Amino acid sequence: MASAGAAVMDADAISRSLTLPGGRAIPAILAEFGEQLIAPDGSMDRAAMRALVFSDPQSKRRLEAIIHPLVGQVLQEESNTAISAGHAYLVYDVPLLVESGERWRRQVDWVCVVDCELETQIQRVMSRNQLGRAEIERIISQQASRQQRLDSADVVIFNEGIDLAHLKQLVHEMMARFGL
Repeated sequence: MASAGAAVMDADAISRSLTLPGGRAIPAILAEFGEQLIAPDGSMDRAAMRALVFSDPQSKRRLEAIIHPLVGQVLQEESNTAISAGHAYLVYDVPLLVESGERWRRQVDWVCVVDCELETQIQRVMSRNQLGRAEIERIISQQASRQQRLDSADVVIFNEGIDLAHLKQLVHEMMARFGL
């Protein structure tokens, strides 16, 4: 979509940047959770935080109360910049869109869900993040179900067993469907 003129904003990448050394979320995380959740390099200790939030729902809500408003702020900044730069349309890559409730639905014209089989999802996360299967399954169990994501979609791209050229074709067909 970016190659067709879209400005693509990645909420997950923004979230990660907020917790790097010097990131906007670090002072609030330090104040809320203490030094034990800050790594020696000044970033959030992702492994320690993951262990905490997946064992304590209240800690997860406390972290989300810090991160989510900041992600929204950065997305707004990036959107304003993209509009000023003359981008024809904006694409928000929001991994936890369904979990965010109606907030996102009110802000976008349509929702595309890129879907795959659960086992493929697990294998991709294992490869990308070097996490173990049990940890990934625990994370997935706390997210919206696959069916909930599919139900939220205006269009679904099934990214299973296809090559990049076919995936690009599906994206362009989707864009044409919405007049982009």
